[in-house]
Amino acid sequence: MKSHLKFSKQNRSGIFLLVIFIIIVQAFFWFYNFNNDLTESISEEELNTYRIEVDSLRKVALENQKPKIYPFNPNYITDFKGYTLGMSNEEIDRLHKFRAKNQWVNSAKEFQKVTKVSDSLLNTISPYFKFPEWVINQKSKPFSSGSFNNSTKQKTYNQKIDLNRTTASQLQKIYGVGEKLSANIIKYRERNEGFISEEELTEIWGLSPEVIVKIKENFVVKTPRKIKTFNLNVVTRDELVTIPYIDYEIANSIIEERTLREGFSSIDDLTKVEHFPVKKLQIIRLYLFL
Repeated sequence: MKSHLKFSKQNRSGIFLLVIFIIIVQAFFWFYNFNNDLTESISEEELNTYRIEVDSLRKVALENQKPKIYPFNPNYITDFKGYTLGMSNEEIDRLHKFRAKNQWVNSAKEFQKVTKVSDSLLNTISPYFKFPEWVINQKSKPFSSGSFNNSTKQKTYNQKIDLNRTTASQLQKIYGVGEKLSANIIKYRERNEGFISEEELTEIWGLSPEVIVKIKENFVVKTPRKIKTFNLNVVTRDELVTIPYIDYEIANSIIEERTLREGFSSIDDLTKVEHFPVKKLQIIRLYLFL
């Protein structure tokens, strides 16, 4: 042990200097305040700039969290949609009662007249109103002399044009039917070798219910394509599946319901069948009879 603790004069001086150096460094870190340097290096102006930037980022984050409003047709406002827009229950009910009469809102002013919403709410939501193309065209273009819509009298069957023989230019005289929609109607007719009934217009993409009504006022199917029809009370499952929108599951349900009822008394009874496509009943009934 003595050999390890015995130091020369030079060793003792080195150890002494090392201890002094350590004490000085510790004293420096003990007494010197580094926070003052950080505070002094950032000015008040820079701090304000940082605060403004943080506040702006916070506002952007809050805006992104708000529900966004996309363009919509005000005729199809649901209870939930109306609530999110800020409408009261009474205002929503007024719109639903108006639509229940098969009437349509075609402008922001008419929407306010029907719902009685405030001017401030109307100014907020009306920029998002998106009406059908035929409504916009009807407002922007005057009625032409060749338009079918000039006639105020209801046309008879003989006065109407055969939908299976009409041309695209004749269809385009209906407001709301442009080149694209008239081409869709002609393509559907050619692909299916003619229309069975005007009800098939609902199968054509892009035609709104309002435009279909206008087409029916001026066109009718006078030369329907030939199809095979079936007696609903004797039709088999394999025959049912040849009808559009009826698969084997629905066909089995129809036959089960027919057995329980001991026969259908009306084609409308099909709406009671489980999983039956009620919205397509007008198309399906073209293939059935009693």
